[in-house]
Amino acid sequence: MHIGILGTGNVAQTLGRRWSAAGHQITYGSRDPASAGDLGAPVISSADAVTGSEVGDEESLYQVEVTKADGSQVDVQLDENFIVVGSKTDGPGADNEPDGPGN
Repeated sequence: MHIGILGTGNVAQTLGRRWSAAGHQITYGSRDPASAGDLGAPVISSADAVTGSEVGDEESLYQVEVTKADGSQVDVQLDENFIVVGSKTDGPGADNEPDGPGN
């Protein structure tokens, strides 16, 4: 499983190390990736990671589009309590849907 962690602090690093040791792929999101140091996994800018969002998406109440370090995108569907109810991964450059208003 590929897991994205927002932040590079002590808690994020502990989670990342444990999940990585359990065989998961980790990507960190940071406000300042250059200052994160070597975490043993890719660190990308949080601002660059979330590339779109929608309210009232056809599949859920909220949708967040996340671009991974390899350029592929994941659409994550959330319910009214922000619980993940689904996701879909597109390969690099596969998103040809226009972003909604305010995105």
